[in-house]
Amino acid sequence: MRDYTKIIAWQKADHLTRLVYGLAASLPRDERYGLIQQMKRAAVSIPSNIAEGAGRSSDAEFEQFLSIASGSASELRYQIELVNGLWPSKAANQALVAVHEVKRVLWALRQASRRKRR
Repeated sequence: MRDYTKIIAWQKADHLTRLVYGLAASLPRDERYGLIQQMKRAAVSIPSNIAEGAGRSSDAEFEQFLSIASGSASELRYQIELVNGLWPSKAANQALVAVHEVKRVLWALRQASRRKRR
């Protein structure tokens, strides 16, 4: 079992989630049950799946959860891009940079895990 809090991808995803919550707070209230909820769900899904995968017994299972986390990061990326197009802000730009970094680190972690299994 891995300590997920020591996984850099989880640390970056946790930071991203906090950025998204801050960004969401700045959006119009009428988006509360639409885009804001979707963004928060996708953001929380990323570190949650990393944590769940870290608690699994095999590297293959861990990779599967990293793949799910990566899919959530892709979903969130689009949502942040949409927000940035509709309501441009420094917070949205920071979140975009963070989501790109999370995707990059997730990809590298998945590749490393695959190499380890071979």
